[in-house]
Amino acid sequence: MQMRQTVNPMSKTLLYRLFKIGRIPKGALEQIRKEGVVMQEEGIGGTVTLKNFRSPTRRSGWRRSWFSGSIVLTEEHFLAFQYSTPVIGVAWGHEKIKTLNCFIEDGDTLCVAFDASTFNDDWSGDVEVRFTTPSAQVFLERIQHNIGQHLPTPGESSGQP
Repeated sequence: MQMRQTVNPMSKTLLYRLFKIGRIPKGALEQIRKEGVVMQEEGIGGTVTLKNFRSPTRRSGWRRSWFSGSIVLTEEHFLAFQYSTPVIGVAWGHEKIKTLNCFIEDGDTLCVAFDASTFNDDWSGDVEVRFTTPSAQVFLERIQHNIGQHLPTPGESSGQP
C-alpha cells in the first residue's frame, strides 16, 4: 500500500531547504526502496531527549539535542534518522517494537519514547525522540497498525533472537 502525503515545504527545516541536511541517508535508500516505502518524510525538525542516561562514554541527567532528520516506514521496518545517523531501526515483527511508546504531542509532534537499553545493551536511561510534522497523526496510526499486524499470536515465535 503506497501512501503519499503532500507536505507544506515550509514545514521543512531551514537546513533541509538550504543544504538538504536531514534527508534519508543515501546508504539506506536502496534497502528502503527494496522493502517498499509505506510512508516517509525528510527534512523535518526533531529532538532527542536523554533522561538519566548512562553509556560507556556519556552520562547525562537530562539533555536535549535538536536536529533535522527523517522518518521512514517500510513494509518491513520502522526507521528514523537524526541527520544521517539512525536513532530508531527496528523490524515490525521484532520483540523490541513492543517496547516503543509512540504518541502525539501538541497535535503535530510524533514522540517515540523507549528505554536506552532497547537498542544498546550497555546503555541505560530514557530516550525520547520527537519529530514535528503535519503528518504526525498519520505516522502514529500507521505505526500502531503495523505493530498490531506483526505481533505474534500466543504460542507463535516472532522469529527474531
